[in-house]
Amino acid sequence: MRILDGIEVDWTERLWRYCTLDRFDNLLRTSSLYFASANQFDDPFEGAVAVQTDTPPTDPRYLAMERTEHAFFQLKRLTKLHCWHRGDFESDAMWKLYSGESKGIAVCSSPERIRTALKPFRLKPEFGTEDFWCGQVKYIDLTQVRMNSGMLERFYFKHRVFEWEREFRLAVSLRTAEEFGVPVPEDGISISVDLEALVELIFIGPSIPPEERRRAEALIEEFGLQDRVRYSSLLGRPRYI
Repeated sequence: MRILDGIEVDWTERLWRYCTLDRFDNLLRTSSLYFASANQFDDPFEGAVAVQTDTPPTDPRYLAMERTEHAFFQLKRLTKLHCWHRGDFESDAMWKLYSGESKGIAVCSSPERIRTALKPFRLKPEFGTEDFWCGQVKYIDLTQVRMNSGMLERFYFKHRVFEWEREFRLAVSLRTAEEFGVPVPEDGISISVDLEALVELIFIGPSIPPEERRRAEALIEEFGLQDRVRYSSLLGRPRYI
């Protein structure tokens, strides 16, 4: 994996991927990670280099929209992204946001594990392999600055209001491929991984129903990962005296 200038990577830090049980099932059965196109995200700030407010006086950074800004929206689909949460410990907020109200699964990994697990990706067998990029997202007050960045670099900083996400991102840029006439999918791509290398731990959600828990445990055993199972600390019994 490659790292952009100015982007940081701690190869040993813990990363979390919170997901529903169905998505976890898909991860195991396909042995692949889904990289979504940047234009698939609901976030309107994705890829923004600044945030223009309506507060007077007129923002001098935006006296006129640049021609390249229009072009950017046509290029977002060529950047495929996959995100993890950086954290030493599980997050109640992440459970609720990304795993069906804590009824899902959280997979733990690390940048080093991901680097080892990723398999070479080609759009077609006869094409060359694509580069993987990785790094921590930087959070910046985009109401105060306008970033000067390239096509790929802009996906490694976000408006500071999203700092709680603590994202670690993987990216594949297919811009060059399209310039050479290679057909690029409109939406995301699936990239094969070595599950044994990728998965450090598997946490089962604190609110998962009994039948779903049994399904999760059977699935994990089917793929020989039962020694990596952990249960959320939110299942612990609180003590008051």
